[in-house]
Amino acid sequence: MVQVKHPFYPIIYVRGYAMSQSEIEETVATPYMGFNLGATKLRQSWDGSVKRHIFESPLIRLMKDYGYVDAYEHGHEKKEKLPVKSVSVYRYYEQADDDLGGGDVASIKQAAQGLNDLILEIRDKVCMGNQQAINDFKVYLVAHSMGGLVCRCFLQNQQVGSANTKSLVDKVFTYATPHNGIEMAGMNIPGFLSLFDMNNFNRGNIAEYLQLPENSKRVDSLGGKFDESKFFSLVGTNHKDYTVAGGMSSKLAGNMSDGLVKISNAVVAKSPRAYVHRSHSGHYGIVNSEEGYQNLTRFLFGDYRVNGYIEVEELPLPPSVRKALKDKKDVKASYYFESTLSPRGAISYKLTERRKETYSSVLRGFDELLKIENVDGLNKARSPYMFSAFLSSGNITVGKSVVFSVDLAVSTTDYEIDGFLFFDKTVPAEYLFRNTVVIRITKGANGFKVKYNFSDDSWSESAGSEIKKDDNGMYIPLSSKKGFKAKLRLNVSDWNKMV
Repeated sequence: MVQVKHPFYPIIYVRGYAMSQSEIEETVATPYMGFNLGATKLRQSWDGSVKRHIFESPLIRLMKDYGYVDAYEHGHEKKEKLPVKSVSVYRYYEQADDDLGGGDVASIKQAAQGLNDLILEIRDKVCMGNQQAINDFKVYLVAHSMGGLVCRCFLQNQQVGSANTKSLVDKVFTYATPHNGIEMAGMNIPGFLSLFDMNNFNRGNIAEYLQLPENSKRVDSLGGKFDESKFFSLVGTNHKDYTVAGGMSSKLAGNMSDGLVKISNAVVAKSPRAYVHRSHSGHYGIVNSEEGYQNLTRFLFGDYRVNGYIEVEELPLPPSVRKALKDKKDVKASYYFESTLSPRGAISYKLTERRKETYSSVLRGFDELLKIENVDGLNKARSPYMFSAFLSSGNITVGKSVVFSVDLAVSTTDYEIDGFLFFDKTVPAEYLFRNTVVIRITKGANGFKVKYNFSDDSWSESAGSEIKKDDNGMYIPLSSKKGFKAKLRLNVSDWNKMV
């Protein structure tokens, strides 16, 4: 008897953009279109020796860790009896191949319609007419780059697919998707640039095929057509290792990108997201990474969701800068907020890292944090949102608690006094706060019990202190001898019950 049980649903992988005809033919000639690519990295051991870390690929790991299988048999897609735990590759580029199709590249809308049809086909193969299985059936969409726009078009465009089929999508996970278009040298891809369908990444065209309002300044909204909490955006921050077009793309996209997509354009508004130091594709690409796989599986199958943001209370100034402010001079400065989150036992990966070195830290001005009356249109502080993490009790090796660490740091940009940089007495980018907080979450009959300790001050295996609570929820107090004071606000929820 067929049984479809949350959280293990069929997965559909939707690959990204293939530019030239030769790239299309190469894409069509591969069975898994990149979802089977792994990587071998090197790391230094305790004795100084260099050892390999092999990531087999998302596909192989899903098979090994969770019992998934592919949808192929005897050289073809399986015609029937597809297991619930299956991975299907959406081969929408086949119609552009001269041998397999008519040679015409599918538009985003056509590809989205095909995705609708594939979901129904998979449902029929999985459920085999069993009504209870049909009632319980859901599917996960996992997409790279332009594939994420195909998924969004299917979900958001009312003229594509059916409402019933859209309702079968439980969650969506995107790797390096240009949700707000692609910019090169600071300019959005022109709408008239039809060569190789590059205008698919023009904001005006994106707004049209996503049915967003015309002249939308940003096109990263789901428009109320899908629950943002079920849509994950994985963002790459390594532009240097993207070698497409002889490295020209990396140069034009520049810092604060994955070599093709700007960091600020790679997320869906209000969606959970993570930042990993990976490039758009290639040997150090975001899909064939341990970081990507760990975020993917925790988002799809995990138990807990933890959100964290920093509520600033005091931002101190160096004595010399404080004196200048007291003398009524015009002082300007902004602040970098950095965070790196790792679950206990993670040796070769971070779930998310927002760092100055990768141009992915959160930047805030003093007034945005503590003097909001000086900022037009701001009615509350712009507290830095540091992370959304999905965690799994299935990964617990010791005890009953999920344990993770967050490296937190707050530093300044250079100070500017009366329009001039001030560096006579201060050290550039001086840190106001740095520490690693270790957080333990234990689920009991009455909810979640959360403890914490600072590993710079005590051993990480310490039981720690009970998290603080006030009228606004749970928080961990942050302070330094320099006078920095803030609260790391945490929201912990049962992810299985949210979906």
